[in-house]
Amino acid sequence: MKRLVLVAVLALFCFSGVQAQVNFGAKAGVNFANLNGDDADELDPNSRTSFNLGAVVEIPVSDAFSVQPEVLFSGQGATVDAEGDEATFKLDYINIPVLADFQVADGFSIQAGPQLGFNIGDDLEFNGETESTEAESIDFGAAFGAQYQMATGLLIQARYALGLSDVYEDADVKNGVFSISVGWMFGGGGDN
Repeated sequence: MKRLVLVAVLALFCFSGVQAQVNFGAKAGVNFANLNGDDADELDPNSRTSFNLGAVVEIPVSDAFSVQPEVLFSGQGATVDAEGDEATFKLDYINIPVLADFQVADGFSIQAGPQLGFNIGDDLEFNGETESTEAESIDFGAAFGAQYQMATGLLIQARYALGLSDVYEDADVKNGVFSISVGWMFGGGGDN
C-alpha cells in the first residue's frame, strides 16, 4: 500500500512538471492539534501547539479549479493533565494532502481533499521522561479549508484536517488539526 501511494504521489509531481502554468511554493505555519474519539475523550485532552512546514504544488485544471498536492511536516498530538502534571503526546507526521482548490473570488478559494500521513515520531513526554506510544504508521484523513493567494505569490491558508483512521490500534483515538499557514508560490500567483 505504501508503495502504491508513493508511486501515485511521485507521478502527480512528475505530471505537474510538464504543465505550463504549474506553480511551486513553500509554506509554514502553526498547528493547534488535538486527539478526538471515545477513548481520547476519557483523557479530556487539550490542544498541542506545534508547527507545519513543507512544499506546495498548484496544478491548474481550469480558470477556477486547481489540484494542490502538498508534502508537509506536521507536529500533532495533544496534552493531558495527569497526576497534577502535564503529559504531552507528540505525534509527528509527513502529511500528503491532495486538495481540490475551487476559486470562488479573485485570489480566494476553498479547498478539500484526502490526506495521507506517515508517522515519523510518536512520543509521550511526562515528568521529564519520554517513551514511544507505538502509534500506527499510517494516518488517513480529510482536509478542508480556505486559501487567499495574492498576485505576488503570497498565500495565506486556514485548514482543518480530520483524522479518519485510529492513531492507536484498538483505540478510538483520531487526529484533529487546525492550522494557519503562510507561504509563497514561486513564479507568482498565476491569474489571481
